[in-house]
Formats: sequence, C-alpha cells, structure tokens
Amino acid sequence: MSDIKSIGILTSGGDAPGMNAAIRAVTRAAIFSGFKVYGIYRGYRGLIADEIEEFSTQNVSNIIQRGGTILKTARCKEFQTAEGRQCAYDVLRRHGIDALVVIGGDGSLTGARIFGNEFSFPIVGLPGTIDNDLYGTDSTIGYDTALNTIMECVDKIRDTATSHERLFFIEVMGRDAGFLALNGAIASGAEAAIIPEISTQVDQLADLIKSGFRKSKNSSIVLVAESPITGGAIGLSERVKNEYPDYDVRVTILGHLQRGGSPTAFDRIIASRMGAAAVDALLDDQRNVMIGIKNDEIVYVPFTKAIKNEKPINHDLLATLRRLSI
Repeated sequence: MSDIKSIGILTSGGDAPGMNAAIRAVTRAAIFSGFKVYGIYRGYRGLIADEIEEFSTQNVSNIIQRGGTILKTARCKEFQTAEGRQCAYDVLRRHGIDALVVIGGDGSLTGARIFGNEFSFPIVGLPGTIDNDLYGTDSTIGYDTALNTIMECVDKIRDTATSHERLFFIEVMGRDAGFLALNGAIASGAEAAIIPEISTQVDQLADLIKSGFRKSKNSSIVLVAESPITGGAIGLSERVKNEYPDYDVRVTILGHLQRGGSPTAFDRIIASRMGAAAVDALLDDQRNVMIGIKNDEIVYVPFTKAIKNEKPINHDLLATLRRLSI
C-alpha cells in the first residue's frame, strides 16, 4: 500500500444518477487519507487521450445533487485492444497515478478486470448502472432513481390509459435484466411485467392474455424490458394487433428519461458509502474488486464474480405482482 500515492477516477458506459455523488465521495475520502486524486474525463477514451486533471475538494463541491457525471462518459473500442490498453497504462504512469476507481456497469468493469490483470494494476470498481444487473450487490448506483422515474411516468400514463380504456405497453431499460420492469410494475400498480429472465421459459404475452387480466378492469398497463428476448414494446404490440385484434393497444418507450434526473436520497447515500469504501479497499491492498452492498453492509466482490455471475430475479416478486393485479 505504501506504493500508492495517487488515485485516478473515471466513469464509463451509460451514465447513472448518483455517479457524481460517487465521484465526490472517492475524491474527498482519498484526499482525507493523504492521496492525490486525478479526474479522468470521458472514461477509457479520455484515459487514452490523456484528458486528466488533478482534483481538489473544490472540484467536487455542489455536485452530489446532480444527475449524469461531471467526468463525462464515452464508449471506447480502442481500449478493447492490447495497444489501446498499453497506451492507457503509459498515460497513467506518466501522471504518476498508482490506482484506479472505475464507476460503471458490466462492460466497464470487464475492461477494468482485463486491464488490472494485464498490468498488475490496482483497480476498484463501483457498480454504476440503472439496470441493477451486477452480481454481488443488492442495488447499483442509479437504479433507485431510475425506478422512481419509471413509477412517476407510469402514474401519468395511467390517467390516459384509464380515460381511453386502452392496453399500454411501456418499455423500460433492461436489455438483459428485468429488475426495472418488475419492480417498476409493482411500484406503479401495473398489471404485468414482461422480462427477459423468463421469456425463454414461457410465452409471457399469451400467458397474460389467457389469464383474463382485463376482466375486472377497463384499462391495463404492462411494463416491458427492452430486451430482444422479450420482443420489446413495439414487437409485443404488433403481436397483439395480429393475434388479439380486440385490444386497443398503445406503446410508450421511456428511453433516456430513465437515466436523467437528480439522484434519490438512497442513491446518494449508497454512492457515498461505496465511494468511501473504494478508498478503504485500496488502503487494505484490495484490487480487482467491486464494492457492493449486501444487507446494508459493504462487501468486496471480485470482478470475476460481479461480471460473470448472473444476478437472479426474485420470483417471489413475480408471484406478488400476479396476485395483486387481479
């Protein structure tokens, strides 16, 4: 640990509310512990391009309430090559940066794991993704805010759905994971959620129609994960028009609405706790680990587990949704 004197921070992949709170926490906890801190702009692309600035506590003042990320984020194909990663390593050495904190999702932590192994470089990851799909943590940074945004949007759409007696398919993010769709459906009182985790097991649309879910209602709302496995809201609406023409169907795709906005208190708190824990991990000579929260306790999750293991959906929640939608 005596060899680490400075820490770099970057955000990568899709932005998530609470990333700024995490940046703030890492910066201030690191400075408190005597480290120099460097902000790396635009993720791995900015690392290769040497877009790096030394941070003080003032750099992260008044950002805890802001959505997005002050460090910006970008995709970087060059970092996927050995040459690109070598360039990134050379830039880090040139600035005297001895360790990295990477805030992002599955792809970002995959890049961190590869880079850390190649160069024996200390890296700690923070789970910054609204999808909540990283194994080993009960919640990821940004998930709670996105869930609240979905709930607010569905509440508004329900007014129209009820007025016109329509079936609404509302598409939410979650290409490989249905956490937003499932919990968003429960929180908003939706009739069903169609998610990728069980789409390969049953025809969820046929099962939904056969259950007679509209017998006692004049309108219905179904949340759909955007995954190609589910067919997405547009694909499902086309199926309904062709196979069940008696239904008046409408589609709403929430899209990037879910990423924006000021983070909730919950996201600010877990981002702050995780950010401070990332510095503690480096002080403890941890590397290639993701900071998670399980049962309200900080845990260190090896990158290999966080990335490769699929986070299971809670089937009790599916049962709860079905019971309450009658």
